[in-house]
Amino acid sequence: MAAPKDKAKADSRIDQQMIRELADLLNETGLTEIEWSEGPLKVRVTKGGSPVYAAAPVAAAAAAAAMAAAGAPAAGGDDASHPGAVKSPMVGTVYTAPEPGAAAFVKVGDSVNAGQTVLIVEAMKTMNPITAPKGGRVARILIENQQPVEFGQPLIIIE
Repeated sequence: MAAPKDKAKADSRIDQQMIRELADLLNETGLTEIEWSEGPLKVRVTKGGSPVYAAAPVAAAAAAAAMAAAGAPAAGGDDASHPGAVKSPMVGTVYTAPEPGAAAFVKVGDSVNAGQTVLIVEAMKTMNPITAPKGGRVARILIENQQPVEFGQPLIIIE
């Protein structure tokens, strides 16, 4: 009986060389995450550390409550109908830069081309690039980095 148990233990042992090769592949390709599985063994390698997701919703909720208490107009009312509004295609967490510590994709006043990545929305551990639907100038950025967003929520305005 000891042989099958030892074999299962040996099969589930993680190959450190394989992890190093996956990390090298991340660096070579510019990806920030890669996952590999074989049978019951599953390995995920990420670069740049994990953002803190729990803190962002609390901060966003507190900011929204403060704005409501101050009598500020509801965000997104006019922005959602703006012809240059870039809206979130999904529920998730928005990132303004490709990785922590990197420069933002765009800032107010930048010129963008159609198809250029302007943000990333992370949903279910998948990073989804959000591209400019048209060329123009970034007039407003309506979100903050690591802010939770809803489907159809305006993120930036391109004029």
